Amino acid sequence: MSLQLERLENNMAKLTIEVPAEELEGAIEKAYQKNKGKISIPGFRKGKVPRKMIEQMYGKEVFYEDAANFLIPSAYDKALDECEEQIVSSPKIDVTQIEAGKPFIFTAEVALKPEVKLGKYKGVKIDKIETEVTDEEVNAALDKERENNARTISVEDRAVKDGDMTVIDFEGFVDGVAFEGGKGENYPLTIGSGAFIPGFEEQLVGAEIGKETEVSVTFPQEYHAEDLKGKAAVFKCTVKEIKEKELPELDDEFASEVSEFETLAEYKEDLKKKLSERKETEAKNRKEEAVIDAIITDSEMEIPEAMLTTQIRQMADEFAGRLQMQGLSLEQYFQFTGLNEQLMFEQIKPQADKRIRSSLVLEAVAEAEKFEVTDEDLEKEYARMAEIYQMEVEKVKERLDAYHVEQIKKDIAIRKAVDFVVENAKEGKASKSAKAKKEDTEEA
Repeated sequence: MSLQLERLENNMAKLTIEVPAEELEGAIEKAYQKNKGKISIPGFRKGKVPRKMIEQMYGKEVFYEDAANFLIPSAYDKALDECEEQIVSSPKIDVTQIEAGKPFIFTAEVALKPEVKLGKYKGVKIDKIETEVTDEEVNAALDKERENNARTISVEDRAVKDGDMTVIDFEGFVDGVAFEGGKGENYPLTIGSGAFIPGFEEQLVGAEIGKETEVSVTFPQEYHAEDLKGKAAVFKCTVKEIKEKELPELDDEFASEVSEFETLAEYKEDLKKKLSERKETEAKNRKEEAVIDAIITDSEMEIPEAMLTTQIRQMADEFAGRLQMQGLSLEQYFQFTGLNEQLMFEQIKPQADKRIRSSLVLEAVAEAEKFEVTDEDLEKEYARMAEIYQMEVEKVKERLDAYHVEQIKKDIAIRKAVDFVVENAKEGKASKSAKAKKEDTEEA
């Protein structure tokens, strides 16, 4: 096999891959063996028709497509091993020569890893992130816990108020005529939930059980039913049930029931500690993101569209895998959300672009700082993976080929780069990057 690389614009390249004629002949024979049982020619038993006879009847190219499909994956993999450039996209394949007795030639258009002109990455200034837990946040957490432990009681001696859980009958009319889909019986509705069109729930506040209440609304212009868009409607509603949440008293007894503590003071202190830990974790993540964003803004790189497309598809596949773990297919997700593959790709695109840029600048930092991945680093990572997958460390190692080991080394180096840029960042009032200042000057 031989390989030629031609550089194209925008960090793209065309690989021309040539496979010897004898390998093509072997692939054609393999294609014949695969398909001969499907071909019938008078005078021959099925599966016993000689290859030459089939080629005379249907043309020599009858087995070419399958032969190409046999050859391309392995030949392309070999080309990747030989290629000194780092390829960062799926290939766009084009067969340029396939003929028995001649070399098999195909091209693969691919994206090459972009060169990064790294901007400032040491001492990056970012806005300070507050991690102090306020009394208001502790009280909000307490209120949420009270809500979680509230009991529902029926109410019969008052009218509906905001937050009530009601059961209603309703029928809608436009110009005095009942419309399809506008009637419901024993419908559960929490007032203030926003489940109905704007203005509906608010007008039920003050309604009494068993008494009919008229609710006047206007359907939104973007309403899903064409015949109701922008139309004024009147709903005749009857409240059949009212229920409300009864919150537990905020005292020592409540604390002992919902926690391991005997007093409310101890419980509040524990809540504050947990909120503080959560805010510290969130702050760490936000700080990392802010620092990396600043480095990206101050750096220059040209992302090939093919690289971005490959990343989008990878992220879409990851998302589909998570859905599958929840028992949901991508097709069902599209039905529920009204999305399609193209719209989903458009939603993913900004995240994919940021993921690529983040990875590229962090790799550049790792190279600039000459971070090395030691055997000790690898052993720690193997131990971490073994714990996650509940396997012995040696079993983890056995399952990793050379490619995956290199990916692990790359991930470790990137984590070192993240730690480095965050440790060297300065919190305060973030200033504009040199690149941004230059752009402002050019615009002026």
